[in-house]
Amino acid sequence: MALAALKGEHTLAELAEQFDVHPNQIQDWKRRLVEGADDVFGGHAVKADQGEREVEKLHAKIGQLAMENDFLSKVLGRNR
Repeated sequence: MALAALKGEHTLAELAEQFDVHPNQIQDWKRRLVEGADDVFGGHAVKADQGEREVEKLHAKIGQLAMENDFLSKVLGRNR
């Protein structure tokens, strides 16, 4: 209903009659949708991007440690 109000194809009065709710309620839902849109569409994307960067850093660290382990096992010998 809030999306329909945002589209503007129908008036609040028409939507209120169609869905049997008060126009003020639709206006409130519309306001909440607009205010919360960043959380729905933008906020999580930033967190996901940060998470992906952290995973890349950790994978790089794992690769570095694996190379160091291989080097040390060759230098020190596998039996030690």
